[in-house]
Amino acid sequence: MTALDAVFKAYDVRGIVPDQLDARACRAIGWAFARFAGTPRLVVARDMRASGEALSSAFIAGARVAGADVVDIGLASTDTLYFASGRLDAPGAMFTASHNPAAYNGIKFCLAGARPVGQDTGLAQVRATAEEAMASSSDDGVETGGY
Repeated sequence: MTALDAVFKAYDVRGIVPDQLDARACRAIGWAFARFAGTPRLVVARDMRASGEALSSAFIAGARVAGADVVDIGLASTDTLYFASGRLDAPGAMFTASHNPAAYNGIKFCLAGARPVGQDTGLAQVRATAEEAMASSSDDGVETGGY
């Protein structure tokens, strides 16, 4: 797993699975996003990529450790995730790498009401918090503090 700065882009997270983005990183990112969002509930969805189920499950586990109740809507389009975010008035995370090849996966984030999250509107904070969380746990996932 490379540093998170390799996968955090201006408006989303994106990388090759598992070389750049793996379950351990997604757990830390889920924990960090739940803390950033500061709401009791998050919505999560994924596209049809083979890695989506494992990565979104890890993200959900991290968000739950942070105290969030997660509504997993499963296989869905990005538009459906944004609709759910608006309807449930909850932040959301969509696991997709859009037009990138199948080896990639990623995460698009939104706040309640489907307001986008980008580098200047919280994504940098999510990255910093996730990096701290990963630094405080061992490579085998055993928590040593933080998350």
